[in-house]
Amino acid sequence: MVIRLFLHSTLILALTLITQIGGLAYLLALFARRFLDEARFFDRVAAVVLFLGIYAALSLLSAAVAPLFGRTTLPCFASADVNLAMQSPLYCALNRHYVTAELKDAAFDLSSHVDRKFPGTVTLALDGNFPFVDGFPLLPHLSHRDGRKLDLAFYYRAEDGGYVRGGTKSPIGYWAFEEPRENSNLPCVDRKDTATLRWDMAWFKPFLNDYRLEPERTRAALDWLITSGRKSGVTKVFIEPHLAGELNVRSEIIRFQGCRAARHDDHIHIEVER
Repeated sequence: MVIRLFLHSTLILALTLITQIGGLAYLLALFARRFLDEARFFDRVAAVVLFLGIYAALSLLSAAVAPLFGRTTLPCFASADVNLAMQSPLYCALNRHYVTAELKDAAFDLSSHVDRKFPGTVTLALDGNFPFVDGFPLLPHLSHRDGRKLDLAFYYRAEDGGYVRGGTKSPIGYWAFEEPRENSNLPCVDRKDTATLRWDMAWFKPFLNDYRLEPERTRAALDWLITSGRKSGVTKVFIEPHLAGELNVRSEIIRFQGCRAARHDDHIHIEVER
């Protein structure tokens, strides 16, 4: 009984931390299972289906209710008319595609700009925020707690040099780090912090493909963020100093996130003002 309670509690906590509403869905599924067990209409497969059904229903309800909390969703898929989308439907399934209306407008303005300059370009978003409650942590991020922060994937090209529309080097958009060149600006070199999120994720390299950073589109996005983006409310852009230098992009709103935060040579982090 104690072990079962511990396992249920652990799952509820884990699902809550990963998706915000998953723990509630699991709890509701447990109550429903007790009723169905009494009716002798239940097995393990049915339990999983029940949980997924409740979770899907809560996700749809969250999208409808989130505007009351100042949040809205980013598109899960790109199309001929939509040039901004989440990098993977997984981000939508985990309810991590919520941002404020101001940030959504800025992201769409950015994607439209890059698409106008390079027709056929899709801008891919990564982690945004959950649908409810400022201050709720979006692990493993330190700052994604109010819907005003969003990570954007880099743009990539294939080995033949052609732009990869809607593709990223990493299957999840993160951890495909652009290694610095010789004599690059490396503020964290030789540091050996114990408490840090600045992981190299070497074990993940076998999952990466052979795409390379597409500098023209990435530079165009950064240029927009530090110019027109500021008129759209963009106040901070996090990217590793060595990449900002290699792309020749400079601005007081381009910041270094610090040596204990996650590396930002695999994505761009943007923030909008309150």
